[in-house]
Amino acid sequence: MPHVTVCICTFKRPQFLKRLLQELGRQETGNQFSYSVLVTDNDRMESARAVVMEYAKDLPIPIQYLVEPRQNIALARNTAVENAQGDYIVFIDDDEFPTPSWLMTMVNTCAKYDVDGVLGPVKPWFEHEPPKWVVRGKFHERPTYPTGLVIDWRKGRTGNTFLKKGLFTPGQQHFRPEFLTGEDQDFFRRTIEKGHRFVWCNEAVAYEIVPAERCKRSFMLRRALLRGKVSLEHPDMGAPQVLKSAIAIMIYSIALPFLFLIGHHWFMKYLVKTCDHAGRILAFVGSKPTGSTYVSQ
Repeated sequence: MPHVTVCICTFKRPQFLKRLLQELGRQETGNQFSYSVLVTDNDRMESARAVVMEYAKDLPIPIQYLVEPRQNIALARNTAVENAQGDYIVFIDDDEFPTPSWLMTMVNTCAKYDVDGVLGPVKPWFEHEPPKWVVRGKFHERPTYPTGLVIDWRKGRTGNTFLKKGLFTPGQQHFRPEFLTGEDQDFFRRTIEKGHRFVWCNEAVAYEIVPAERCKRSFMLRRALLRGKVSLEHPDMGAPQVLKSAIAIMIYSIALPFLFLIGHHWFMKYLVKTCDHAGRILAFVGSKPTGSTYVSQ
């Protein structure tokens, strides 16, 4: 019987982690596979330990707890991969939770298409009713594709991903720590170039919890500034990309007053894009658009 390790990389989100662990304990297997959970805490203060220990007593599946004290999502993923047991590795974010048939759907899809991995959709789950402009602008919605579509590396991510353990060679850093974000796309780019294949499964649904603060304008703009700053730290970024950002800001600045008249969701969508580019430029000249590595509220 094949074994699946569900890997969760977490950082100071105990309330979300509780929901995820609850739903993982309800997964259907159809006696086709066994599974366990591995939590990698990227907080050196071990803020997730108490939550994991609490649920380890009650859930009918094994749970392992690890700490990666160096705050870097790529390092946390590498720690999870090195310690995962079995035939398959699944990544799901700590602010997500799956449907009961999620894991079994992933297993069956991987076998049906004879591929190296499967990716599924992540849909928003709002804690409170969001403002109308958030819904109209689809700020928390992600693209979906037909089941069986072979994905390219640009669609690669690790928010809801099922992978064969054989993809990972022991002792190697499969997720590169120099990528503070986008390390998952870089992994898929290099892996697909080696000839490995991954398909989409639109039925393997996970939901992302969207608290009220993530629907605030200030949160979206601060996160965009940080995203722009971090993008500059990618190895393939440089002066040409910064010049493109400067041109984009000029174009968006002209368009923003007209977009405001058309609809607030259009205005906010392009204001967020403007902040993405502004964050990149500010980082290029040595300024820090945000004071932290992550924007959580």
